[in-house]
Amino acid sequence: MSEEKTRGRITTRTMTMPADTNPSGDIFGGWVLSQMDIAAGLCAGQRSQCRVVTVAVDSMSFIRPVKVGDILGVYTDVDRVGRTSIDVHVEAWVRRGRIGIREKVTEAIFKFVAVDDDGKPTPIPSEADLPAYVLDGLSS
Repeated sequence: MSEEKTRGRITTRTMTMPADTNPSGDIFGGWVLSQMDIAAGLCAGQRSQCRVVTVAVDSMSFIRPVKVGDILGVYTDVDRVGRTSIDVHVEAWVRRGRIGIREKVTEAIFKFVAVDDDGKPTPIPSEADLPAYVLDGLSS
């Protein structure tokens, strides 16, 4: 059996804690979603080089539960850049028992809009206008 590969680069990593559980003892899906939104926002902000706001989450699918003590790693990859919007593919993976088996638990597309200081949509610079270190930080 071949191990599934992650898409993108690791953006955040955190350990799940008992305070993040639902009554069944699994980690709340909303907590996982918030971790993914944080990572996606970091990725989108780095690419756009300005403030971004989440406007939608598409195609969210939970594959496996997340348990207390799992290490949640969130991987991001820029999917599409428009004039003022950016789509980020996000995958959440866990390491069971801190160093154990790695499994993908969910994935989604997060959509952002770049905004100025007044909250108005603002153009995202083209790749040609970005410093090399910005693009290097986004590649896998």
